[in-house]
Amino acid sequence: MATANDLRKGMAIEYNGDVSVVMDAQHRTPGNLRAFVQVQLRNLRTGKSMDAKFSSTERVDIIPLITRKMEYSYKDGEDFVFTDPETFETVTVEPDIVGDAVQFMVENSPVTVTSIEERVVMIELPPSVVLTVTEAPEGVRGDSASNVQKSITLETGITIQAPLFIKTGEKIKIDTRSGKYMERA
Repeated sequence: MATANDLRKGMAIEYNGDVSVVMDAQHRTPGNLRAFVQVQLRNLRTGKSMDAKFSSTERVDIIPLITRKMEYSYKDGEDFVFTDPETFETVTVEPDIVGDAVQFMVENSPVTVTSIEERVVMIELPPSVVLTVTEAPEGVRGDSASNVQKSITLETGITIQAPLFIKTGEKIKIDTRSGKYMERA
């Protein structure tokens, strides 16, 4: 068994008889009080989030996670379907688990799927993705002051800021953590 100090984001623990995923964990040491670990948990059975406090030395049951590299295949109604490129096994994932990652996913995008007991709990994108620009207004001649940017729309529908020289149809690299333009691809 591990202690509460070992808890990190993305770990799964048994809490109140259910499996919960740690969404955030912070170690706190207030004034003259004993140290504790403040965690935000999401119950896998109900999907509800909750806050919990553990003594820093309190024992917790960590549940093993299964992580696989998969590819985004298609959208089936509201759900998303991912395929294992080696075994061609498919997994259907609800939109609330995919979250904001949908803004950077196109067909055959590589993702990391984390599951517990055959149930998907988290989708992780690579640090950067290459997307095609679908709409980019022309830069106005003379707008060449340092670091001038314009709004462009990508193939997934997301709008980001990019340099004036980016044109419709170009492929660009986007940072998935910040959602910002990195470079031409």
